[in-house]
Amino acid sequence: MTGRASPGETRLVDIVFPGATNHHGTLFGGAALAHMDRVAFIAAARHARADFVTASCERIDFVAPARLGEIVELTGRVARVGRRSLSVEVELVSEAPLTGERRRCTRGSFNMVAVGTPAPMPPPPPPAPEEPGVLRMADLVMPEQTSHYGSLHGGSALATMGKAAFVVATRHARRAVVMASSRRVDFRHEITPGDVAEVEARLAGTGRSSMTVAVRLWSESLATGERHLCGTGEFVMVAVDAHHRPVAVAS
Repeated sequence: MTGRASPGETRLVDIVFPGATNHHGTLFGGAALAHMDRVAFIAAARHARADFVTASCERIDFVAPARLGEIVELTGRVARVGRRSLSVEVELVSEAPLTGERRRCTRGSFNMVAVGTPAPMPPPPPPAPEEPGVLRMADLVMPEQTSHYGSLHGGSALATMGKAAFVVATRHARRAVVMASSRRVDFRHEITPGDVAEVEARLAGTGRSSMTVAVRLWSESLATGERHLCGTGEFVMVAVDAHHRPVAVAS
């Protein structure tokens, strides 16, 4: 299985947790820059199938905060291509989970330089339309996420899949949601450090207060573009009120 990569753009989705906030209760600027640089690297490597380092970043202005508990969505698109370098435009948008209000927090340009002698780089592709109802979020697998076998630890994979299920369920219900169960999760293929782990998640069914989210986890080699279906699962999320009691959601 090869799956579907995201031509023209790379999207990283995260939640602002306390460990990434400053004393104001908003996303720490350094954490935002780290996320942006990560997206720029993945977008550059996917485009040219070469290894890159960050040479510089510019025109980065923070115009709005991302607050504790909000969803942050980062999108990277290749904007300019040279002989050995390219630039990636990255935008960070925050989303209030209960209202869906979105605001652009920052954007910037990251200039990436290929290591070694890359093949001629293609021109930037046009933006690709999103598939309705499907959340795609990609991230780079780092060594600290791996087990003693040198592959992505199952707990890290489950955390990523659970995060995607949370975002899909939250966007559907616009309520506080919690995980009630995972019906079944199967792992089929390893993911090694330096690979991209991309999650595809979609709403598979709803009950009175519950939502079932189907999640697939793919690996992608940045050197070759080869993709493998690594995991599948279903997660049941429940909408709750301020006292953590189930509440009804729209079907």
